[in-house]
Amino acid sequence: MQRGGRVFTFAMTLVVILLLIYFSWQGGLGPLEGAVSVPLNFLQGVIGSVTRGVGGVRDDVANFRKLERRNKDLEEALAVYQAELAELREKGHDYDRLAALLEYDRYGPQDWETVTCDVIGVDNTGFVRAIQIDCGRRDGVEIMDPVVTELGMVGRVVKVSATGAEILLLTDANSSVNVRLQQSRADGLVIGQLSGDLLMSFIPVDAEVQEGDLVMTNGLGQNFPADLLVGQVLSVALGESELYQEARVRSLVNFDRLEIVQVIINFEPVDLSVFEEEEAEAAP
Repeated sequence: MQRGGRVFTFAMTLVVILLLIYFSWQGGLGPLEGAVSVPLNFLQGVIGSVTRGVGGVRDDVANFRKLERRNKDLEEALAVYQAELAELREKGHDYDRLAALLEYDRYGPQDWETVTCDVIGVDNTGFVRAIQIDCGRRDGVEIMDPVVTELGMVGRVVKVSATGAEILLLTDANSSVNVRLQQSRADGLVIGQLSGDLLMSFIPVDAEVQEGDLVMTNGLGQNFPADLLVGQVLSVALGESELYQEARVRSLVNFDRLEIVQVIINFEPVDLSVFEEEEAEAAP
């Protein structure tokens, strides 16, 4: 019975299919085909849209990965270019500073013999204001040698080794320099302050001191050569004792950003202590 039922079902299905083919050929199924085609077309459109969307997402993922790799390559290239640019800028700054020092040598006193040094250390702790340089006795540097830049005097050598030296800056409280005002030719003494400023003291009361007047070393005491630029006058006032004038002085040198300096290695300070000893022995 089961086998007969399956044969019957198959036969009826075949008859229905043949009838549908016949009526479709005769045009009798047109309205039905139109009604059925609407949901089928809609379903086909939905499936097509989903398929295209999946394909688009796949393409977008592939493009995103390509862009990600490209962006990484560009970032690496940019890092290399930035490093090269930083190196070139440093070389440019060094060139500018060395060129300025060369011009300073060209137009400064012709008998100066200098050595150019890099600043390798800074000591601004406590009450000390000093820098360390990479030049020493092997380069001809000795204690008391003056140190300058193209903008003026920096300080003097107070410690020296074979390959390095320490420079006491003008702004140190233990630093003092005999100076002269360029305009009035009045002498005085520039002393470093604990604040890092410079003060020109012991200016004669009757001396004319003008704001902006240049302050130069005068060579007195022979601790420094004459005509080294120390700074400019900012303001002037009577000292506390009112026996002399005092002037605030601004150095043109930025002591916080020193990178390259020059040491004058052929200046020999005159030792005046022998005369002081003779005077002491001659005194009753």
